[in-house]
Amino acid sequence: MKESNFIKTPRFCFKNVEFFLGGFTLVEIMIVVAIIALLASIAISNLLRARRAANDVYAQATLKAISTSCETFAIIHSGNYPVVMNDLITTSPPILRVDYTAALTGGYNFTCPTFADTGYICAATPVSCNSSGTRIFTISTGSVIAEVACS
Repeated sequence: MKESNFIKTPRFCFKNVEFFLGGFTLVEIMIVVAIIALLASIAISNLLRARRAANDVYAQATLKAISTSCETFAIIHSGNYPVVMNDLITTSPPILRVDYTAALTGGYNFTCPTFADTGYICAATPVSCNSSGTRIFTISTGSVIAEVACS
């Protein structure tokens, strides 16, 4: 028989059974693990950045929903705005179905420090600055939204 030109893998025999010692070296395995770790770190940082951006958009949308509810309440009640958040929820039918100020949602804490029959001011502050959100948003009478960088 003709011998092949391929490199033969080392082998040994034990109790008439041949074992081939062809495998990966420790250095090769370490290089693969390092590449996987590098790719994972890049992917995780991108996912966290996307999550923060999504939380910021959610905060703006929630404040706009609160503002629209307040403006609708004022139209129904001859120009008088709600005095408390509960006014928006307890009207029949409810103008706003969820009290966003009652609990943390979407990585933001929503507060409405000014509720008066002449206007309102509501704010969205990240639970953890630059972790759950990057900006602080406020909205006031007339649906005027403003933002400030989180520090």
